Amino acid sequence: MIDIQSLSKNYGNIQALKNANIKIKKGEIVGLLGPNGAGKTTLIKVITGYLQPDNGSVTIDGFDILLQTQLAQSKIGYLPENAPLYPEQTVQEYLLMMADLRQIPPEKQLKYISDAVYATKVDEFLTRPIGQLSKGMRQRVGLAQAILHKPEILILDEPTVGLDPTQIMEIRQLIKRLAKTSTILFSTHILSEVEALCDRVIIIMNGEIRRDARLSELADTNNAILILEEKVPDAINHLQKLNGVKHVSLQEDTGDFSVYLVEGSHGSDLTPQIYRLATEQKWSVRELKRDSRTLESVFNELAISA
Repeated sequence: MIDIQSLSKNYGNIQALKNANIKIKKGEIVGLLGPNGAGKTTLIKVITGYLQPDNGSVTIDGFDILLQTQLAQSKIGYLPENAPLYPEQTVQEYLLMMADLRQIPPEKQLKYISDAVYATKVDEFLTRPIGQLSKGMRQRVGLAQAILHKPEILILDEPTVGLDPTQIMEIRQLIKRLAKTSTILFSTHILSEVEALCDRVIIIMNGEIRRDARLSELADTNNAILILEEKVPDAINHLQKLNGVKHVSLQEDTGDFSVYLVEGSHGSDLTPQIYRLATEQKWSVRELKRDSRTLESVFNELAISA
């Protein structure tokens, strides 16, 4: 649905995007994660046709965003960080205006507006001026306009920024519902947001795509953790000889137990080999597990190396 090739964008001497390559398939919900100033909003503005890149290309469901702009944009529902709302209009007036701008035929407008209103649960506020609504409800109205024309792709820029915890939960639930019918790309700098909503994350830092992977792939490592009831003098030498082991280190030794990190050189699970070795050597094993990482630890590793 979204195909980004060699995308770059400069603001004077500042390179906001550096040779970004991304492909997003139909039905995916993808989190674009990065610190403030990482290039998330620039990337989204280029994808949606609000900015022209200096190099590279973006195609939306096969349509080039530069050469076939209107066709590409017709596929997209876009909610920028600051929703384009008019406080003096009622919710109903605003959605009618957006239906006209989206060129929805008059005979279909009532159905389309009704669907968007009930999907976002703003039906009780149709006659209220937008300026009188809470920030969370205004965000719902912004989402209603984004899905009004039943787009195949939803692009949301920091959709929960500035909301209180209850409003954040409501918007997350809404995004999950919308994901049943749309491909979704949303940007955030909140790690828990990605963990709560996504199967896949794209991490961007200093304008570069640093990681693009499913959350399950990020969590997996080639390493294993072995905890023994006591320190075994030759444990490291024995472990080092196992097939696929790259390095073994003693992480902690309290006197009551010893923790060993066994680093693997490929993607196989080392724990069966380690278990057999421990059984043969009659080690007292307190715990043996495959090492895993959180999204936070991956993010911090990338931030340190940036």
